[in-house]
Amino acid sequence: MSENPATPESAAPDAHAPEANAPEAAADEARGLGSTAVSAATPRRGAPMFPDGTGPAADPAGSHHERRIRSFQPRRSRVSPTQADALRRRWPTWGLDIDGLSRLDLDAFFDGLPVVLEIGFGMGEATAQMAAADPGTGILACDVHTPGQGNLLALAERNGLSNIRVANGDAIILLREMLAPGSLAGLRIYFPDPWPKKRHHKRRLIQPEFLALASTRLAPGALVHCATDWEPYAEQMLEVLSAEPTLENLHPGYAPRPDFRPLTKFEGQGLDKGHVVHDLLFRRRAT
Repeated sequence: MSENPATPESAAPDAHAPEANAPEAAADEARGLGSTAVSAATPRRGAPMFPDGTGPAADPAGSHHERRIRSFQPRRSRVSPTQADALRRRWPTWGLDIDGLSRLDLDAFFDGLPVVLEIGFGMGEATAQMAAADPGTGILACDVHTPGQGNLLALAERNGLSNIRVANGDAIILLREMLAPGSLAGLRIYFPDPWPKKRHHKRRLIQPEFLALASTRLAPGALVHCATDWEPYAEQMLEVLSAEPTLENLHPGYAPRPDFRPLTKFEGQGLDKGHVVHDLLFRRRAT
């Protein structure tokens, strides 16, 4: 199994500096662990969860990158025994702390597979299903929710999925500092935090600056797939994606839900509330 490879070459900073990164919130799944949680995996406030370095760091980028308005809140909440065990055993080979200090060698990390970046995976069930359905594609799954990271690693191990790697930290730093131009075969952003209050719209992930950066990391023909159940955010997504000159819409407006995107618990909760889910499918132009 591939270790975490990073070249000694530092990634050159981009001119684009988006305001925020939005791994999908998974608060509903994170609650309710109750007596099944491990007290040893939930240290007192301020103490490192994995002091021996066998799991994700609390703040992998530290203070060596600028502070921005972000659209996520790290959730280092209670971790179940299964999640903690998976993190300790699998993080050294399948995990990556986004420190922004070196360029990531995706070919080595994924044994030569084409790689899709998924930003925000919640508890990882949908990610694991997509990885199982398409073993010829690597999924670099980025989030800041520690129980979700452990759950996805446990699912990958249980189901024999060798095409999943978990990245911990700010996806903006990952894109800007650690991924080479044209290195991604796709980008998936499912149900990011909609930040519904108007004063919080600046925290939304899908902004012109973010897409200008992300598109430079996409190979020609790479698919950008977004989904949301928040109507005003869907409208913003469609407007911003359509305005990015390097991308083309594969449908006139919103796309029908593709078969390869599984129905998630989060999505089901929105549907139960009467929300309408919108998918958007765009492709990176050749030039």
